[in-house]
Amino acid sequence: MRQQLLQYVAESAAEDLPAYVYDLGDLREHAAAVRAALPERVQLFYAAKANADPRLLDVLRDHVDGFEVASGGELHHVHFTCPDTPIAFGGPGKTPAELEHALQAGVERLHIESEQELHLLTGRLGERTVDVLLRVNLPIALGPVALAMGGRPSPFGLDPSHLDRCLALIADDPRIRLRGIHVHLASGLDAAAHLDLARQVLTWVTERSDRHGVELTEVNLGGGMEVDYADPDRRFDWAAFGAGLRRLLEGHPGLTLRIEPGRSVTVYCGWYVTEVLDIKRSHGRAFAVLRGGTHHLRTPATKQHNQPFTVIPADSWDRPWERPEAEDELITLVGQLCTPKDVLARNVHVGRLRVGDKIAFALAGAYAWNISHHEFLMHPAPQFHHLDHAPVPTGPLP
Repeated sequence: MRQQLLQYVAESAAEDLPAYVYDLGDLREHAAAVRAALPERVQLFYAAKANADPRLLDVLRDHVDGFEVASGGELHHVHFTCPDTPIAFGGPGKTPAELEHALQAGVERLHIESEQELHLLTGRLGERTVDVLLRVNLPIALGPVALAMGGRPSPFGLDPSHLDRCLALIADDPRIRLRGIHVHLASGLDAAAHLDLARQVLTWVTERSDRHGVELTEVNLGGGMEVDYADPDRRFDWAAFGAGLRRLLEGHPGLTLRIEPGRSVTVYCGWYVTEVLDIKRSHGRAFAVLRGGTHHLRTPATKQHNQPFTVIPADSWDRPWERPEAEDELITLVGQLCTPKDVLARNVHVGRLRVGDKIAFALAGAYAWNISHHEFLMHPAPQFHHLDHAPVPTGPLP
């Protein structure tokens, strides 16, 4: 943890917890490094679904080529927050109202997921024109991956056998400008695996383009860059990835690549901070009950992992009874919910943990608060703080 962040957490009062703390300086540095690692012909769009906090978007807008959204709600939020930043609209199951909203907002790209979606779009265009990418579920064997969206039966994208009909529909409608192909097949890939996938995608797209005489100038590889929750200091190798993409592009003059990372961009800047309310033992095992829980930070329950954390000791104890503690032992960190699934870290070793100590969970900057079941048991929402040169508390989200 940065010293500023550590001090901020240590000085937080119990009534201010739980809280999400976002290190905007860390995000700015990381986003700049990602951008610098990528070749000129690789566009960087941030997948807002990972975390659409307005302060984070405001930092990222200076380092990305645009934002990718996956719903009408995200489109409205991002367009309002960063009105001058290009937006790509993807995701399955777009409604007619969402397509109309995208056209009115002038989205930079529409990612078409099916023939049905293409028909819905043409019915709403009128005299307007639109740039599209066709999302295709390519027949590429993925092997073991953290999360697969394609390469196998999936609700995402077009089956390749349906591509010809969509190409024909687009060819007959001058209002629709086909720019290229969108492919997001998997998440949790390291740089080498991602580059191998990119090579296979470019080979498939080139062969299909040559066969049909269709000029495709863009390939969107999606996101899916690996985040290692077991080792928070280990990050996706952006330098190797950028160098590899540069080599791949040498064989494809005139082609632009686009990537849409989300988790791997913002996850490192966020911390979920809480305090230990109780320490108890049950049938020979130790449990620490924390303020908050998976209704605030659902990531570990979703991914079935232990969320990495740092203990910030609190030395003061003004109660007349002995302070409960765990010392040099395994303990399970749970929240306040009435379910055994409310686990943030299971059977983890602590040197010393006491009631009143604070816990700062790392890697909480993506798919954390925004995927959590906030209203379960109606506990208070966490507060949200953004640290840059000085702490700037912003209070709970509306």
